[in-house]
Amino acid sequence: MTPRSFLLSPELAGYVRASSDPVDPVMAELIRETAEMAERGEASSTMQIAPEQGVLMRLLTRALGARRAIEIGTFTGFSALCIAEGLPEDGSLLCLDRSEEWTAVARRYWERAGVADRIELRLGDALATLRGLPAEETFDLAFVDADKTGYPAYVEELHPRLTGNGVVLLDNTLRSGRVLDPEDESDRALAGLNAALAADPRWETVLLPLADGLTLLRKR
Repeated sequence: MTPRSFLLSPELAGYVRASSDPVDPVMAELIRETAEMAERGEASSTMQIAPEQGVLMRLLTRALGARRAIEIGTFTGFSALCIAEGLPEDGSLLCLDRSEEWTAVARRYWERAGVADRIELRLGDALATLRGLPAEETFDLAFVDADKTGYPAYVEELHPRLTGNGVVLLDNTLRSGRVLDPEDESDRALAGLNAALAADPRWETVLLPLADGLTLLRKR
């Protein structure tokens, strides 16, 4: 049940992880508990990012020297944990999510990992919360893994709130390959956004074939 890229066989996915820094024990336990929730039908395993993506996000947070980050879509907290571990001790991560049930799991693991003091969780409509934040350069890093039809609006609202050279990470931008032949509204939203971002002069853009597609945007 461990998430992996649709582009990789289980064997190759295992090789990728074995050739990268491992997740720490707290992260591994969170991945296991989330997988068990999916097996019981309490959550979807597709909502959990792959371990190697989390390792990359932790590395990027450190490499960028990010001090203030924001996450839209937290689920059970693995991605937030990766970002928080990459922040300095006085860094901060603002998480926006709707689910009190799923984020209760996240809170437990943030405490266990010793990073809860770096994370603020706000429950409610993420777009409304984002629009309520000051429209000034605040965040060095943003991660979006929420409702796919909302991605265009999230990107627009993040732009003025991102510092110069700030980076946005967008998850699921390949939609298991369905961006080539969209099947539903979410597929069409991501296919349209991918095309728009590639032509948007405000962003330096690259779509990586990592996990289900990870787009990196750098604010020019």
